[in-house]
Amino acid sequence: MLLLHEFRQMGSKLFQSFILHYPITAFFFIFIAIPMCFCDDNQQYEECRSRLYECGDMKGIGYPFWGDGRPKFCGQQGFELKCQDDDYPLIDIGSLEFRVLYISESSYIMTIARMDFWNETCPTEFHSTTLDYTLFDYAATNGNLTLFYGCSDKVLSQLPATWNISNNFTCSVEGTNDTTAFYADEAFLGIDDHLAILKTCKINVTLPVLGAAIDELNADSTGGEVSNGERLEKALNMGFDVDYSVVRGLCEHCNTSSGICGSSSTSTFSCLCRDKSYSYSCQKSAIVAGGAGVLFASILIIFYFKRKLSKHRLMFIWRKRSDADQNIEKFVRNYGSQAPKRYSYSDVKKMTNSFKEKLGQGGYGSVYKGKLGDGQLVAVKILNTSKGNGEDFINEVASISRTSHVNIVNLLGFCFEGGKKALIYEFMSNGSLENFICSESPLKANKHLGWEKLFQIAIGIARGLEYLHCGCRTRILHFDVKPHNILLDQDFCPKISDFGLAKLCPPKESIVSMSVARGTIGYVAPEVFSRNFGRVSHKSDVYSYGMMVLEMVGGRQNTNGIVDHTSDTYFPHWIYKKLERQKDLGLECIENKEENEITRKMIVVGLWCIQTDPTNRPCMSKVIEMLEGSTEALQIPPKPFLSSPPRFIKDSSSFKSTLSQ
Repeated sequence: MLLLHEFRQMGSKLFQSFILHYPITAFFFIFIAIPMCFCDDNQQYEECRSRLYECGDMKGIGYPFWGDGRPKFCGQQGFELKCQDDDYPLIDIGSLEFRVLYISESSYIMTIARMDFWNETCPTEFHSTTLDYTLFDYAATNGNLTLFYGCSDKVLSQLPATWNISNNFTCSVEGTNDTTAFYADEAFLGIDDHLAILKTCKINVTLPVLGAAIDELNADSTGGEVSNGERLEKALNMGFDVDYSVVRGLCEHCNTSSGICGSSSTSTFSCLCRDKSYSYSCQKSAIVAGGAGVLFASILIIFYFKRKLSKHRLMFIWRKRSDADQNIEKFVRNYGSQAPKRYSYSDVKKMTNSFKEKLGQGGYGSVYKGKLGDGQLVAVKILNTSKGNGEDFINEVASISRTSHVNIVNLLGFCFEGGKKALIYEFMSNGSLENFICSESPLKANKHLGWEKLFQIAIGIARGLEYLHCGCRTRILHFDVKPHNILLDQDFCPKISDFGLAKLCPPKESIVSMSVARGTIGYVAPEVFSRNFGRVSHKSDVYSYGMMVLEMVGGRQNTNGIVDHTSDTYFPHWIYKKLERQKDLGLECIENKEENEITRKMIVVGLWCIQTDPTNRPCMSKVIEMLEGSTEALQIPPKPFLSSPPRFIKDSSSFKSTLSQ
């Protein structure tokens, strides 16, 4: 017995010496080698690891894709690939079939092309491209081509002669003799009346294509030996990019824990591990397998490192940072490569020339003009100290990182370095819409913009809001739509900016809960202040949009004496009476019948949008339909009944409001 006791003591000392002198080796045996001995092989884990997707030249494709021998539990619903003639993969998205040209698993980008337009510019059916926005989103590398079919000789005569030659091709639709067809990019359709002329063709269909394909079409627009139809066919065959990074978050956690991403029998995410499958990661399996031995080893290793670390270093490691900084760092880590480019504060100082040129200032901070290394001009927003644990900063980056639309401002990067926070946006040379509708001289604003341009700006803003509400895989509610947050580029294309107050919600939901009201007085929907008016939803943005459209019309009339500034009459009530009695609008700066129709349409749509009951307001897609439709089809809405409406302020062409409590 004495000999046995001495042997145990000797073994204990050897074990302690091994732990203290060889901690890394001990860590490997206790945390990795020993738990692996306790793990049973998971058949799904082995199958997904060994059976990657292959078709033609495309090989080694893993999660979330499956099909053709790769089991469904190795991927996710909506990502099934079908190998066509052992040559190339196909994928179904919605009701359309696409040819898969390229998959980048590192950047979560897939290049696809419409099969009905593959080597074909004249298909049997015509459908615009739609995606399942819960899984896919258009990448920023894309542009749009619109194809117009069944165009008459009248269309030919109205378009520029040089463009007729380079952009038309032949296609007979619906058995007619009108065989002329055209393709046009967004830049051409934004000029003068080109879109209105081409819309008289029998059919039009919009297709996303790579921006490089559009550049190539425009560069080679002189015709030659290759026909226009062949050049168009080549551009469409280049496909377009879609982003499927919605699968990134959970999968990265699973991969970090040495698991393989997959799905369960109910098509929900599943982390396939060596022993079995888990809903999140494999870390739980290692803890269970190690048992008490892991706990014991942990205590010994912590004891060892604690002796080696100085007291000051321990205090540094465990020093608590502010809640705001921790939240922002966590957000940046979670978004990984999906987040915009991160700059240091020294980079920000360099690009702004030490904040030399100030563009504006608000409650959020200041905006400065800057230039990137490649010469691109940018607007740099330097944020004040964030409130609410960094919520404004996180909202801005999280919201706008999910967007890619011509009417949404492009976030190029951000800076987060200690207490210094900045957002880097594309530069908008014409500033904000506020500068043009809140001028001391409305006639001057009219000279620069004109009613037609102002109308196109209103439509562009509506399209941007429709995209936020319906086009993103995560629905975004802006909550601060106002002229100050609408920026205009060199062509006066409007872009929605400032997402600091935005809220995200699932694609099929829009009812949100808020503990405090948010927004700018004068544009905030009544239900945001009081739930007695209804529930807060995307209709709250519709209200703000309506107030802004009315300001675009009425704010310009501020100095003309149309409305008595000293009275309680304000523009929406005043103009409503005009519409109700079928009177002339009586607005200045309107020169002809067409401008009068445009103004009437904006007013009617604006009044529909500011209905007090949210359920009576149209959604943004309906707003676009009303704006682009005929004036005769518009019905006069009920009169809004708020008791303290926005009223004109003398010598200020914007109007502000206080909502009654």
